[in-house]
Amino acid sequence: MSKLPIGIFDSGVGGTSIWKEIHSLLPNENTIYLADSINAPYGPKGKEAIIKLSIKNTEYLLSKNCKLIVVACNTATTNAIDYLRKTYTVPFIGIDPAIKPAALQTQTNAIGILATKGTLSSTLFSKTSGLFASNINVLEQVGEGIVELIESGKLHSEEMRTLLKLYLQPMLDAHIDHLVLGCTHYPYFMPILIELLPNHVRIIDSGEAVARQTKAVLEQRGLLNTETLHSKNKLFTNGNPDVMQSLLDGKFNVDYLDF
Repeated sequence: MSKLPIGIFDSGVGGTSIWKEIHSLLPNENTIYLADSINAPYGPKGKEAIIKLSIKNTEYLLSKNCKLIVVACNTATTNAIDYLRKTYTVPFIGIDPAIKPAALQTQTNAIGILATKGTLSSTLFSKTSGLFASNINVLEQVGEGIVELIESGKLHSEEMRTLLKLYLQPMLDAHIDHLVLGCTHYPYFMPILIELLPNHVRIIDSGEAVARQTKAVLEQRGLLNTETLHSKNKLFTNGNPDVMQSLLDGKFNVDYLDF
């Protein structure tokens, strides 16, 4: 069982930011990554549609005997992971926006959340925000158009910079000191954010925490691959493989898969 792969899926290429963290922390683990780019973004879709897409991705990964599945998509996590955990016996790791650390560490009592519509409107997000951030000013912003730009290879475009400036300004006016990235696509424009944000604003994403949780669950279940062999990493997209390959700096092969 320990040699079986970890399955990872996202509504596109963004979840490779999570895959990178997992591969870095667990280099011996075999992985299969699915980018459902043809249906990206999941955010504007309803809960029922998001669950159906998550089932489709899960079924494919299970057909490849994955021992654990990482839902590397904030929207799929907040809308579908409870259903997936009730339906399948394989362990699932999800991704929640890191509201808790931002809320606990803020000095200005104002934090920003940049996320998809599907995440911000979910019950899980509302519950988490109410639990940890009820007494602070939370500036929520739907990152409309951002995922589409990344999926079409326009990460470093002027259009992306213009959108980010538009979304960040109300947060800066409210004196946020933490910005939570609530979508796995978003860490890829971290260099732009660093340029646009004052030095005192801390940017938080969930990648490292997800990798640590993945390792912990594998250890708990005796599924950790401790062999020092070269791992096999298979990355698939039903969109343009060149876009995902560019985000991985051309170091890994990305194959087209009609799924």
